[in-house]
Amino acid sequence: MDINAMITAVVVIGALGLLIGLFLGIAAKKLKVEVNPKEEEVLGVLPGNNCGGCGYAGCAALAAAIANGEAPANACPVGGKKVGDTIAGIMGVEVSDTVRMTAWVKCAGDCKKTTRDYEYHGVEDCRMLGFVPNGGPKSCNYGCLGFGTCEKECPFDAIHVIDGVAVVDKEKCKACGKCVAICPKHIIEMVPYDAKYLVACSSKDKGSVVMKDCKVGCIGCGICKKNCESEAIEVTDFLAKIDYEKCIKCGVCFDKCPKKAIAKK
Repeated sequence: MDINAMITAVVVIGALGLLIGLFLGIAAKKLKVEVNPKEEEVLGVLPGNNCGGCGYAGCAALAAAIANGEAPANACPVGGKKVGDTIAGIMGVEVSDTVRMTAWVKCAGDCKKTTRDYEYHGVEDCRMLGFVPNGGPKSCNYGCLGFGTCEKECPFDAIHVIDGVAVVDKEKCKACGKCVAICPKHIIEMVPYDAKYLVACSSKDKGSVVMKDCKVGCIGCGICKKNCESEAIEVTDFLAKIDYEKCIKCGVCFDKCPKKAIAKK
């Protein structure tokens, strides 16, 4: 083998590598995207779950939004007050009090309290029940389907199906909202963590229909509203709803409800 040819090849390859390296170095400087130092600090404080509960694609996107003043310092529902206060310190801003929220399933109609129109044997995914008769086997078309789609979606192991109804562990819940978004019946909502009395029903049927379908369904009788001293309860479409800002947690609604459709937590 010609030694001169080998030396020439090594020199050429070395020179080519050097040129490519110089080109990449110059390109990196020219195309470098300046990152706000505060963005990196904020990202370091965020929990890193990338759950999307804040409304952004993930923690990096939220950090960028906060650093650019497009989102409040306490926008992360998972981090709560502690993370919000820390980020506020980084940004040099004040934040309003962070109200801890938790998911609440507006249904107490478990297997013992509800009637069924038929037995379902198929894909155990609540989203698929929209393709079967009456939207599911339970007689109540507004109740929890109980196939655990929300349970599978929860990244914090905070919701489980118990006896046919999804139940939230509010101590584990981080209020990311994934269960709310995925529930096809739209019976999961975010409520204040310290709410003591909650309506455990979503039915909008008349009372006579509800009583046939569920032992603990709201019949829209209005007794809770009539006895509420703080005027915190309204009845719309045969369904009671509590205004948690007005509620003084006296418990009269819970005591007076004839169907026990109001739960105590």
